[in-house]
Amino acid sequence: NIIYNIETFYKTKMKISTFNANSIRSRLPIITDWMNEHQPNILGIQETKVQNIDFPESTFKDMGYNVCFEGEKSYNGVAIISKEKPLEIISGFNDGGPQDKTRLICAKFNNFNIVNTYIPQGRAIDHIMYKYKVSWYQRLKYFLCECLQDNKPIAWIGDMNIAVESIDVSNPKTKKNDPCYHVDVREAFLDTCSLGFVDLFRKFNEDKEAYSFYDYRVKDAVTRNIGWRIDYILTTKQLTDKCINCEIDIEPRKKEKPSDHTFVTATFSD
Repeated sequence: NIIYNIETFYKTKMKISTFNANSIRSRLPIITDWMNEHQPNILGIQETKVQNIDFPESTFKDMGYNVCFEGEKSYNGVAIISKEKPLEIISGFNDGGPQDKTRLICAKFNNFNIVNTYIPQGRAIDHIMYKYKVSWYQRLKYFLCECLQDNKPIAWIGDMNIAVESIDVSNPKTKKNDPCYHVDVREAFLDTCSLGFVDLFRKFNEDKEAYSFYDYRVKDAVTRNIGWRIDYILTTKQLTDKCINCEIDIEPRKKEKPSDHTFVTATFSD
């Protein structure tokens, strides 16, 4: 494969997408159909829920993509699918704490990095996993600081399990104590973003009430537009300046046996 070059990256329209599959094997037909239609250059997937030996790598290779992934049986799991081969792959943290290799994967290309994260949900604000979630953002900030030392643009993508603004969740007044909307974790997320990351969807859709997650347990959630925007594409300045659009594709969520999430895509151009 030709090494990804930042000039090539900008000469034509380039798509970076993210999708929480909630089981990659269960959602494989939806994913491959969507990829064939939309032709993303890079797709980050979360909640693959499959150990590495069972990851459907050949499916994507047959489509002309490179794949890097870290997974475990039934839980978590992250992958980056790209048209060009990464120069280096990093999985998990290396800071002395839990590595969480199935929640964090970074693909380094010639002149930019992709960081794909599946942030802990938190369970409840009085649960130990909520404290872990807040600390996870702090750990991620240090990880991203190290990535920035490469002096390359970064796209940070994935399921962040956070609704930042009231417009990002239905009935926000009832969500104040939700682990995906509580003030502490929102501040932790924004503190990580303060490194220079821009939320591309909100950049192009300032007032749009659109969601990327619709809970299975809520009756007719999609048609009633009851959901959360918790899946993001965030970029540093050089990529932000080249972005021409970012949108949520609701159609895959309407298909038979869908994930509870749907695809988010950012398009870049010279």
